[in-house]
Amino acid sequence: MSVAASTPCSIVIVGFGGMGHEHWRRLRDVPELRVVGAFDVLADRQAFASSLGIRAYPSYSSVLEDAGVDAILIATPNDSHRTLALAALQAGKHVICEKPATLNTQELDDIVRIAEETGRLFMVHQNRRWDEDYLTVRRILAEGTLGPVHHIETRVQGSRGIPGDWRKVERHGGGMMLDWGVHLLDRLVFLLPGPITQVYCKMHFPTGQPVDEGFHLFLTFASGQTALVEVGTCHFQTLPLWTVLGTQGTAVIQDWALQGGIVAKVGADADALPMVAGAGLTKTMAPRTEAGEVRLPLPKVSSDVREFYRNFVAAARGLEEPLVKNGEVRRILALMEAAFRSHRTGQVVGFEGP
Repeated sequence: MSVAASTPCSIVIVGFGGMGHEHWRRLRDVPELRVVGAFDVLADRQAFASSLGIRAYPSYSSVLEDAGVDAILIATPNDSHRTLALAALQAGKHVICEKPATLNTQELDDIVRIAEETGRLFMVHQNRRWDEDYLTVRRILAEGTLGPVHHIETRVQGSRGIPGDWRKVERHGGGMMLDWGVHLLDRLVFLLPGPITQVYCKMHFPTGQPVDEGFHLFLTFASGQTALVEVGTCHFQTLPLWTVLGTQGTAVIQDWALQGGIVAKVGADADALPMVAGAGLTKTMAPRTEAGEVRLPLPKVSSDVREFYRNFVAAARGLEEPLVKNGEVRRILALMEAAFRSHRTGQVVGFEGP
């Protein structure tokens, strides 16, 4: 099935929970894509879709059998992605899939193989590439304000625990590594694009849930650069979303409202004077003088996540390359697999991916 350039791409949302509804809300402002229906295994969600004026298909097979449907958007629990995506591709539909695409690299390989055989597009919804805090960090690095960057910390923290749904269930692909780690890693490898050589991960279970409630993940790059990726759901005070350390400055983004700033070195270093620090003296940790640093605002970047959907249609029509490529998705799945191995063994794990 080809998507004609003169008409919108018709799409059905499969899984009409919170994220499925959010897709529908955004797609109302994307004329290239037209939501023609929804399907969910839960009756209340089917009724909710109908209340919004959306056709509620009686079964997934009825969606696949509808020749008027060009594409499927999968917004279901993680363990169902492979089965639903394979059926959609084999039925001649293009597919948008929520992240993580699958639970492991082998499942993704199965999907990519069928997508290639059928000539259909499979594209993962890595929507947080459009987060303005991340795009602001990209601009800071591109402008070189901090000098060579040697370490990046990226984190999200909250205090409400894991939502009381399938995200607490291991067999459904619950836990914070698959929920948030997939986003933070996906963005990080664009900021530090070189090969990763070592992965060390410690997962946390502060309230005794059966899946990880948070984690610390430390990455070492072949360049010598390092990164800390941190997710937590039991933090009643939060650390910054981003801390970026360069040889000539530091950038901090506190929150999604883009509070924060940059402190950069100017001029030559003057000799530091000893200062009282607790019960001792230090020159090493003495603060810089006002003449030796400059404080700069963040170069804030605006974005529009609807670009993802527009690109999906253009890619399905063969007019553009997908903005989210399956090779990129596979690398992140492989990194998360390495993180799980590191946690299980308590050891640093070598990583031989790109």
